[in-house]
Amino acid sequence: TEIYTLSLHDALPIYRDTIRTPFPWQHFWRGVVGVTAMWLWFYSIGKLPLATAMTLNYMSPIWIAAILFASRVLRGKKRFEWGLVAAIFMSFIGVIMLLRPAFHADQWFAGTVGLLSGVLAALAYLQVRKLGQMGEPESRVVFYFSVTSFVSGLLGIFFLGSGSGASHLAWHAHSTKGVALLLMIGVCATMAQFAMTRAYRLGKTLVTANLQYTGIIFSSAWGVLLWGDILNSLSWLGIAVILFSGCAATYYNVRNDGASQSVVSVQETETDPIATEL
Repeated sequence: TEIYTLSLHDALPIYRDTIRTPFPWQHFWRGVVGVTAMWLWFYSIGKLPLATAMTLNYMSPIWIAAILFASRVLRGKKRFEWGLVAAIFMSFIGVIMLLRPAFHADQWFAGTVGLLSGVLAALAYLQVRKLGQMGEPESRVVFYFSVTSFVSGLLGIFFLGSGSGASHLAWHAHSTKGVALLLMIGVCATMAQFAMTRAYRLGKTLVTANLQYTGIIFSSAWGVLLWGDILNSLSWLGIAVILFSGCAATYYNVRNDGASQSVVSVQETETDPIATEL
């Protein structure tokens, strides 16, 4: 009798088209960290000026660069892509110019919560990258994150909504317009999750993180088109800085992609899913 062994790499195609996964704990970690980051961000939005809360959450690319740099140092490596890091910091300066965040003396706790949401979002993005390099398709990553978000939302409704002073969380009927808006939000958010997951799986982490800043530009454009927002010269300069840094990061990545691939050995890539980022 011949005995055949099936490695994890060979088994991945079996799971690829189903919701079964060989990495349940990795999905659980991604879901918990990602949902916690969203809850903290929503809290900060309710307690801080919107521009300030958005700016703190958009620090996640900077935290990604810091995490990758710290990992690089702990490994004793010398090579680090400072050009991409510089582009990320330039984009963040553009975000500050566009949003012009402001703090008040009594908002330090909400500000800390918003800052923590950005840190956790960075960890969630890195976990998305890791799952992609381990062979998980975008559909499964988005599915398990959606399940985690759904369960978290239900727990929030039943436990937070049942307390005193939380009548605004109670069940209530929706209008047809409200249901349509919720469905549109769900569809757009799902499409964005698929796009983000694929970008982190196929692209370089720092480049993908830097291009996230274009979300601020799109939101500003919708504000001008839908609500007649007026952007001053500093805001337009901030948009220009974000666009320029995004183009610079993409150019830097394309120019150095061949060299970086030759540095990372096949064995190192197989043992560490994010080795190619370092």
